[in-house]
Amino acid sequence: MTESVTLLKQLISVAGVSGDEAPVRELVEEAWRPLADEVHTSRLGSLHALHRGTGSEPRPKILYVAHMDAIGLMVTGLRAGFLRICELGGMDPRILPGQLVTVHGRKELPGVVVQIPEQLRPAKTGSGPGKLDHLLVDVGLKASEVERLVRTGDRISFAQSPIELSEEYLAGHSLDNRASLAALTQCLQALQGRATEWDVWFVASVQEETSYGGAYTSAFQLRPALAVAVDVTYASAPGSPAHLTFPLGKGITLGWGANIHPGLHRAFEALAKRLEIPYKIELLPVFSGTDGWAMQIVAEGIPTMIVSIPLRYMHSPVEIVALKDIARAGRLLAEFAVQLDGGFMDRLTWEEGE
Repeated sequence: MTESVTLLKQLISVAGVSGDEAPVRELVEEAWRPLADEVHTSRLGSLHALHRGTGSEPRPKILYVAHMDAIGLMVTGLRAGFLRICELGGMDPRILPGQLVTVHGRKELPGVVVQIPEQLRPAKTGSGPGKLDHLLVDVGLKASEVERLVRTGDRISFAQSPIELSEEYLAGHSLDNRASLAALTQCLQALQGRATEWDVWFVASVQEETSYGGAYTSAFQLRPALAVAVDVTYASAPGSPAHLTFPLGKGITLGWGANIHPGLHRAFEALAKRLEIPYKIELLPVFSGTDGWAMQIVAEGIPTMIVSIPLRYMHSPVEIVALKDIARAGRLLAEFAVQLDGGFMDRLTWEEGE
């Protein structure tokens, strides 16, 4: 577990804002290369790693996908040495004032998000927290230096350090979805020395927070028989509705809804029960908001499943995850890959009992 915590801390200590994932991709590649039979980067920037199967060619493939991009900000203009900003990926602007950030300009600049005081804002804006239009980033430099080092379009990432709240919980930014990258890494580790009949592809996808571009293109390039999106979901928190959230540290969730093949869901649920891995059913009736939504409709269509890890305070710089839920997800994925055989697709049916 210590090794996994170290990796996860590293993953949430580097940038990787949607569309600019190179820093985190380098870390993931370093972790995956010793564990995989093949590693390469897609044309769009997603990282692919293969655990090669032992079955006869052409072997079926299963795709395990976790997005590596994170929400962040972008510079939209300069104002007397301060930076105007917009969001990259959805976030609540109320969380931004006072946050530490890194501006990725011609060199990395530390900064802080600041808010125009309420009493100095136009009356028509009303009271309460300011919107993005009234937020700026201060990097503490003269206007001339800012103009030399920062351009419109530069990305801005959160800069808070990880915090171990206990032996069970970790807090920090970008745990959506670096927690799932840690689960995929644990899955790869669990497959070391174990044979799988199928090829198992691991994908750290790009641009999930903005376009699902990595999931579309990697699924099209690799053409798997099955695809599994591994992501995070809403954990219970004060004031959160019980029917839309899940207990932190009490198990993973198995998606059920429009983006999920019912037969694949049943197979994962049966395996979780056999392994005594605690889980909840997450209802996703229309749009899952994950890479599963994209992969399902690639080419002629791919039977898809969504496995999620509960996460508290999603899309904030202080997300919290339970380390044991990451381990549970990794184990479930590994055991599912091991039990796949040549007849699985023939047994995979839409309706139960077909």
